[in-house]
Amino acid sequence: MADKIRLGGSTDTVRIPGDCRVEGDFHVGGTPSGIGRSDLTQDTSQEYTLRPEDWRVWDNMAALLPTAGATDDLGIVEGTFGTDSPSLQTEDLKTAGATNNYARRTFALPPEYDSGETIVVRLHAGMLTTVADTSATIDVECYLSDEEAGIGSDICATAAQSINNLVLADKDFTITATGLAAGDLLDIRITTAINDGASGTSVIGIVGAAKILLDIKG
Repeated sequence: MADKIRLGGSTDTVRIPGDCRVEGDFHVGGTPSGIGRSDLTQDTSQEYTLRPEDWRVWDNMAALLPTAGATDDLGIVEGTFGTDSPSLQTEDLKTAGATNNYARRTFALPPEYDSGETIVVRLHAGMLTTVADTSATIDVECYLSDEEAGIGSDICATAAQSINNLVLADKDFTITATGLAAGDLLDIRITTAINDGASGTSVIGIVGAAKILLDIKG
């Protein structure tokens, strides 16, 4: 029969100043005290996917994106089920000159977000069929809602980045997180700016995936 060792009486507090290693099972006879979120270890840069179908027309957020890029809107292109995955795409911009396309959405910082810590918008983007003969970039703008139909200044600290490549790549945009906390509502707009004047084949910008990376606890 295994030996049992009792430390202290029923109302005593036992403190172990050094490390404690339990080789067997650990049982709690009473009610364990809760662990606050602030006492948890931070998990850095955790990914939260921004689904293609959640983006909206930037100047009419009651409207869904069109099924193909049009006017100044990015389109949500579903492709063939089982073959293609949904993505955001511009219209074919060959010979169109300088053209901007937009998509917009809101994002509420979740309860587990560690206040004031890392926020990054990551867009996996590039070009389809042919690169633009002049340039193709993508940009992020981000505003904090004041919860009274107002906003402050753009808190995205990263400038527009080139996507003029047929190999899609991650483009990270850092959001200035000073003063931000769980529950804050971010108003986010992405912009593709493509300038092509000489191509004979399709010139299409694509965002294959969009994510927000957050430092969290819990």
